[in-house]
Amino acid sequence: MPLADCRAPRRTPFPPGARYRYGPRRWVEDLRPTTPSGGGKEQTMPVPIPRQRAIPAVESGQADAAFSPGGPSGESAGGPAGHASGGPAEATTAPRATTPAGSTTNLTLLVIEDDPAGSLSVPEMLDAAGKPIRIRTARNLTEAERLLTDDVHCILLDLALPAQGRAAESDDELATLKHVLRLAPRHAVLALTASGDAERGAEAVRVGAQDYLFRDELDGRLLSRAIRYAVERKRSDKAERRLTESRLRAQENARLERGLLPTPLLEGSSLRFAARYRPGRSRALLGGDFYDTVRTADGTVHAMIGDVCGHGPDEAALGVELRIAWRALTFAGMCGDELLSTLQQVLEHERENDEIFATLCTVDIAPDGRRAGLCLAGHPSPLIARPGRPAELLPYENGGPALGLLPGARWPRQQVELGGEWSLMLYTDGLIEGRVGEGNQRLGQDGMVDMVRRQLAEGLRGEDLLRAAVSEVRELNGGELTDDVAVLLLDRTP
Repeated sequence: MPLADCRAPRRTPFPPGARYRYGPRRWVEDLRPTTPSGGGKEQTMPVPIPRQRAIPAVESGQADAAFSPGGPSGESAGGPAGHASGGPAEATTAPRATTPAGSTTNLTLLVIEDDPAGSLSVPEMLDAAGKPIRIRTARNLTEAERLLTDDVHCILLDLALPAQGRAAESDDELATLKHVLRLAPRHAVLALTASGDAERGAEAVRVGAQDYLFRDELDGRLLSRAIRYAVERKRSDKAERRLTESRLRAQENARLERGLLPTPLLEGSSLRFAARYRPGRSRALLGGDFYDTVRTADGTVHAMIGDVCGHGPDEAALGVELRIAWRALTFAGMCGDELLSTLQQVLEHERENDEIFATLCTVDIAPDGRRAGLCLAGHPSPLIARPGRPAELLPYENGGPALGLLPGARWPRQQVELGGEWSLMLYTDGLIEGRVGEGNQRLGQDGMVDMVRRQLAEGLRGEDLLRAAVSEVRELNGGELTDDVAVLLLDRTP
């Protein structure tokens, strides 16, 4: 390397006959006393130049147009050899390309090669903005690991570099490349191979390198373009990988949420079941609303619908916990006030803070299907439709507070007559709190009852009835509903 490359820019040459030594990052005049030898003459031992000391000159843009890392002796294009033979006067006349003060570089290249012959010449390069690309060199993987900092964008690896450690014992020609890929998973890697060894270069790309280059075709324009291409390709690969991971994570979450939705257990019952569920969260399958229906061994059909305040993922998780707890307690023989008191204990234990509460409606239908027990915990009363009579709400005067509001609260169980043929609809407040038109008016329970009456008169039943009800509420709201919506329908026909 030229001696001028190792000095600070525009430094005045030392006077003739002066002695020099290699100080921190540059050559300085050696003012230390000399040690006389046997002949009384003063001797000055030449100071070897560490190879990595060339890095600051390259990074500061002071390198010649053709920079060669060279070997340990620095034989390429002047350097310490020039100092030994021609003195400092020769070295100070070497031309140099300086970079304006305050300029910054966008790209940094780490060259990993061990070429004692100094045949590898890395030319000066510019990035797309016309700024010099900084170059760092490492002679082995240990030194490369030390120089591999966050500001390195690309690695130029000589595939002829001998492997180290256990990899040296294997017959894998790309063991060094694989080691570098493990060492720098976020960096772009260019493989450097001998001319005519295209197969090895292609195999390097298959292993994980972004591209490969031939050693004897290395010039500034080609290498600069290859570096920019490798960096952008690495960025594209990382973006595509993140997108794929996000898509897989979304699919996994969707399967999880779908698996958390209830499966009615009505085997042996003559009742027909239908349900509609629409979470308020965008792109979600599960919200804070929850429902379930089971048939116990004595023939009683139990139905439940509830709503945790809010409609985020935490509320959805709490709703699933309450639903599973309700099913377990129901199969254990609990109902009415005892069941709701236990659910309140579950809510108080699982909720994130004391302000979270849940409304609930439970119905237990007798085996003959003609009567039922109703419990309301701050929840809207179900709607019942019977032939020859207009659809109406079940009594709701004796309901109790929402779960989680009042410690020691009670929830009385009301006995209601259903009749021989009926349709019972349980719903959450998302169905009745949608807006009507552009004003602040809400649909409300009365509006919902009128809507269902009209749809029943049109002959809609079961799934068709629920689909039409949810669609009309959405249309009246002028778009998607912001709250979760759950609707459950049980039909009994003679």
